Amino acid sequence: MERRKYPIRVEDYQLFEAVGQGVSAQVYRALCVPFDEIVAAKILDFERNNSDLNNITREAQTMILIDHPNVLRAHCSFVNDHNLWVVMPFMAGGSCLHIMKSVYPNGFEEVVIATILREVLKGLEYLHRHGHIHRDVKAGNILVDSRGGVKLGDFGVSACLFDSGDRQRTRNTFVGTPCWMAPEVMEQLHGYDFKADIWSFGITALELAHGHAPFSKYPPLKVLLMTLQNAPPSLDYDRDKKFSRAFKHMIATCLVKDPSKRPSAQKLLKQPFFKQARSQDYIVRKILEGLPTLGDRHQALKEKEEDLLAQKKMPYGKKRGDITE
Repeated sequence: MERRKYPIRVEDYQLFEAVGQGVSAQVYRALCVPFDEIVAAKILDFERNNSDLNNITREAQTMILIDHPNVLRAHCSFVNDHNLWVVMPFMAGGSCLHIMKSVYPNGFEEVVIATILREVLKGLEYLHRHGHIHRDVKAGNILVDSRGGVKLGDFGVSACLFDSGDRQRTRNTFVGTPCWMAPEVMEQLHGYDFKADIWSFGITALELAHGHAPFSKYPPLKVLLMTLQNAPPSLDYDRDKKFSRAFKHMIATCLVKDPSKRPSAQKLLKQPFFKQARSQDYIVRKILEGLPTLGDRHQALKEKEEDLLAQKKMPYGKKRGDITE
């Protein structure tokens, strides 16, 4: 089936509310006017953020070439002024991180986690097979659409191992988010390969179980030291009684410091833990029904963060809302 050719002019899109915000980009719910279709428009100001246009353009082109139901692809991309626009399908559920922050601060139940992670693994298996390392697997980059479909998104730091036509065995760049970063990525000794994503996948499993990643309350440097020096994080056999042995075992096989001892995405899919995974309808019933719109949740979380920031700046003993002379 031939793909629809999405327009590459700003005039063909009508922006609505913001539904996401990154370090260098804003994401809006938008209308693609010629198709009368709701899409997501990621707008990146590469001047203001001093971004590398080559990398960003490559990311956008990679996203257009992708063709897998569990990986978010781009409809099109174009430059307008000093902004790069990337037009993508609208994922009405938002990210798993967004959903947890809004409604499930202590994480999801096991069957929901198994269902989400199975879909993520299928996406990872596809990327790895085509020579890509995602390099930023985490709940914030797992997106859910209105029908409960799960997609791995945000190739802000992903890399293709087939760059310049020559398959590089390993990479040596230091990217990713410290809490989810594999030890070999931190060490920068021998480079790293697809197995770095498997470590991040294991950390993401813990994040979905608890509502936050291990070591998330520590500053980045402390996270690096703890990851390199401590035993790998895991589900606690006493404290995490509600989770099955199969779940604990699956996480333990991902979080092995020696990357050669970690399974591939394909092998991981065969783990008993994933036998309990359900359909997309289950995700709709369990976590999407009754959820406020993505725009409303984004706004509420933004206000909450601004409130916390304002309270931190308050003089000691004062509370927000105090009436002072």
